[in-house]
Amino acid sequence: MRRRIKNKKIIKPEPVYENIKVSKLINYVMDSGKKNAARTIVYDCFDIIKEKTKTENPIEVFETALKNTTPLMEVRSRRVGGANYQVPREVRPERQRSMSMKWIVLAARSKKGKKMAEKLAEEIILASKNEGEAVKKRENTHKMAEANKAFAHFAW
Repeated sequence: MRRRIKNKKIIKPEPVYENIKVSKLINYVMDSGKKNAARTIVYDCFDIIKEKTKTENPIEVFETALKNTTPLMEVRSRRVGGANYQVPREVRPERQRSMSMKWIVLAARSKKGKKMAEKLAEEIILASKNEGEAVKKRENTHKMAEANKAFAHFAW
């Protein structure tokens, strides 16, 4: 029997930048349901990006950072004949976006000694230049998928 199709929750674009991806970022930054605190962090982050990069639109820098941290392949564990294999798989577009945002926010959280808005702005700027922890995470994911290419025939 087929599974029921899950209804996807429609996320509204946030009011300042009118962008759905920014509202998703706010949701990833949010901790313990404090959405206003997350909004101020993200908006301060975009102000810092505007200052540091001297661009009029910080959304472009954010879009570039997302594009640079988006994984194309990942490995999923699969049990075949008593052994677990790391099978490389393509990543669905929704998962690509969520993974890249998650990696950017986690990389920002792992830094110490600054405000979250500064850490997030720094990580987004680094990711837009193809540097930083989030880009390293994507590279490691791609290396794992490349190394386990021999098990690709287990994907179905």
